Amino acid sequence: MKDAAILYLVVPCYNEEEVLPITSGLFLDKLKQLIGQGKISDQSRVLFVNDGSGDATWEIICRLARSDQHYLGISQSRNRGHQNAVLAGLMEAKERCDITVSIDCDGQDDLNAIDEMVDLYYRGNEVVYGVRSNRDSDTLFKRATAEGFYKLMNLLGAETVFNHADYRLISKKALEAFSEFTEVNLFLRGLIPLVGFQSAKVYYKRSERMAGESHYPLSKMVKLAVDGVTSLSVKPIRFITVFGLLVSLISFVGILWSVFSHFFGYTVTGWTSIICVVCFFSGAQLLALGIIGEYVGKIYLEVKRRPRYIISARTWDEEETHEG
Repeated sequence: MKDAAILYLVVPCYNEEEVLPITSGLFLDKLKQLIGQGKISDQSRVLFVNDGSGDATWEIICRLARSDQHYLGISQSRNRGHQNAVLAGLMEAKERCDITVSIDCDGQDDLNAIDEMVDLYYRGNEVVYGVRSNRDSDTLFKRATAEGFYKLMNLLGAETVFNHADYRLISKKALEAFSEFTEVNLFLRGLIPLVGFQSAKVYYKRSERMAGESHYPLSKMVKLAVDGVTSLSVKPIRFITVFGLLVSLISFVGILWSVFSHFFGYTVTGWTSIICVVCFFSGAQLLALGIIGEYVGKIYLEVKRRPRYIISARTWDEEETHEG
């Protein structure tokens, strides 16, 4: 077994003043339990990432950091989204630890899964994915859409782990390799598998949120799904090409039929058929333009190379500003 590794729990927080006082203690208890068992070093920390919260989240993080040395916190200069917050925490922790575990602040992910993640790391795995064993805590709609999304991603050729979100262990070695990925449009659950290295899965049951309300409404879930598809797969563009060829073939057959009907006197004026054809092709063209536009927009954002996160404050040095 390797020497006790330094573990950083990376916890993104956005307007979590209701749940943070509850879950912060659970994170610390789990950290100290693993330290007491000799699995991780006493230099391990809980690193909170304030994602531009508009409530007292940052004040709570600062207060926690003053109460125990195992708590640390960084704050982004503004809200940049969950994926960027996780990235900021991982990159900040990379130089300070041997392994990281990213986990949401709401207390829904089973902390006991970290024990098995750490064990699997010592067995040679550089990435360990936390995978939900079921979705009993989800509504029927959310369960159907989430599972449908993962199936769609795999169908489009994007490599994702089914029913895995952002609860995972990543080693320093894997993070060093991942830091070479410079995408501005982040979809971590699709990018991490591209890093490679030996990996494993830990299955766990997800609970209900401990307090407060979810900050991932349907609109954000849809945006994340679109980002995932367009960031990792070009198959929608290829689908448009194939669809265009099929439509062209059908149109060619239609032209031949029209010419044949004209010369043999079978032509009949049909307003309904014309409207149906016009509406169909107009809709198809707009859909195709929308998909192409989504990719063009992604290119536009990528070529500007704007920073993916900006850290405006740290609990140990609140005046330093760092760009990443």
